[in-house]
Amino acid sequence: MEVFESILKLCAGVGLFLFAMYLLEESLKNLSGRNFKIFLQRISKNSIGGVVGGAVVTAVLQSSSMVSLMVLAFVGAGVFTMKNAMAIILGANLGTTLDSWVVATIGFKLNLELIAYPAVFIGGFLLIIYGKRNTIKYLAYFLLGFGLLFIGLAFMKTAMEVQVKEFNFSQYAAMSLSVFLLIGFIITLLVQSSSVTMALTLSALHAGAIGFAPAVAIVLGAETGTTIKIVLSALGGNASKKRVVLGNFLFNIFLTVLAFIFLKPILYLIVDLMNISNPLIGLVTFSTLINLVSIVIFLPLLNPFAKFLELFFKDTDASAAAFIGHADVEEPETALDLFRKETNYFIHNSMLFILRQFESDTKAMQEQSNFKLINEKRKFNAKTPEEQYEFLKQLQGELHVAYLALRIKLNDENSARLNQLISAARSSMYAVKSINDIVKNITNLSSSSKDIKFNFFLLHKKETENLYNEFNTLIMQNEKAEFEKLQQLYDAIENNYSSALNSFYKDAQHAAIDDLDITTAINFNRELFTSDKAMLMAVKDFLLDEKLAKDFNDVPSYKT
Repeated sequence: MEVFESILKLCAGVGLFLFAMYLLEESLKNLSGRNFKIFLQRISKNSIGGVVGGAVVTAVLQSSSMVSLMVLAFVGAGVFTMKNAMAIILGANLGTTLDSWVVATIGFKLNLELIAYPAVFIGGFLLIIYGKRNTIKYLAYFLLGFGLLFIGLAFMKTAMEVQVKEFNFSQYAAMSLSVFLLIGFIITLLVQSSSVTMALTLSALHAGAIGFAPAVAIVLGAETGTTIKIVLSALGGNASKKRVVLGNFLFNIFLTVLAFIFLKPILYLIVDLMNISNPLIGLVTFSTLINLVSIVIFLPLLNPFAKFLELFFKDTDASAAAFIGHADVEEPETALDLFRKETNYFIHNSMLFILRQFESDTKAMQEQSNFKLINEKRKFNAKTPEEQYEFLKQLQGELHVAYLALRIKLNDENSARLNQLISAARSSMYAVKSINDIVKNITNLSSSSKDIKFNFFLLHKKETENLYNEFNTLIMQNEKAEFEKLQQLYDAIENNYSSALNSFYKDAQHAAIDDLDITTAINFNRELFTSDKAMLMAVKDFLLDEKLAKDFNDVPSYKT
């Protein structure tokens, strides 16, 4: 029974440690996130600066995964080169060992409960009383994280001590070190934190459950296990992100294999030559040493390594655009035609995104589209809503870059047409953003147990589907739309907005609904109205000629 309780305590310790790491990460990220990003950008102009920057930021944030994800975002945005990104990740792997030094040097020697318990008390008190203030909230997160980190460590420590008393671990001492290497990889793969694996290993080593060499092998396995989280984050990303992740993975694999091959000489260096008798200090020394050696090995090779990574994922290296990447501004009329197709593609995917937020069936729209094969190849419909939104933002940016290059090459008539098309893209993106801003409102209404809210959602869902079917039909006809038809759609949008609002007010007089629900419904109605108008303007600019489009702009477009 005592063994079972100790196992539960060990699991609780791991959970507390993970939660503590999350709180520390969130607190430091929000208290100093922008400063760290600026620091990284400034210091990472060369490889050595990148290593130093990665190490410093990770040492403070204590999350190499978070720094790696930050680097991925910068690479995706084109801020970092492949070479500098890899330099930062090299430094991040070194920086994360600081936490191990803290745990090894004071975590098992001092009675940290004297500090941990008050930290948890003060953090919890500040969070409840002053949690609405962001600075205080994240300060509270930091104190809670600090306290829970060592409470979780204490749980793991005592649980391991009980296990050693009740269970004979000596029978496993003769197992191959490769088994312990695999154990380290699996543990880190499951908990997604090499710091937790290190804390567990230090606890087991301190309690005498495992020897020094198996502990080293476990920590070595954790070096590769922690990369899986970054690999998953890059799925669906652009080629640059995937290359950074591949580079990080290959680097950690190389580090693990090399260190495992030379494990005995390294252990001899630490124990005999460096004369480190404390196994806890020896373990964190090993972790720091192999990361330092890997920096020395890889730093001079970053240029050829970056060029090697450029050979991969060329099929995803293309932009989000499907047509304008093939345009040649020296043939402006052909380029304009491709630009029109790209705008059409953008509007089509914008409509799919918006309808998806209402959980509408878009299969018919996808099947009828000229872009079915393109979206299948790009897996647009399989992307998450967040990924679709980022895709549309990227495509809009590429449309604007193409617009700037093409506009100086066109005559007046074609230039006016180009202006209409870019206006259509802007309006389409505005429609998308308005809906993206109220995703929480949509979820709130669609999952509500209150009939007044749920029926309000269903009404708008049906009207949105009808409206977008009309939009899609007009675009699919590929003909100049009638001014009167667009005017009718505009009137329908206004009528839907007003009638829905009036009906909601009428129903609210006889239903139990609180102030927040009323605000949610009104905000949802307003943003949907704004989005519908913006999409109508996109369709108008895409289909009407210049004169009719200008005439349509005289239609009153603001309503409260």
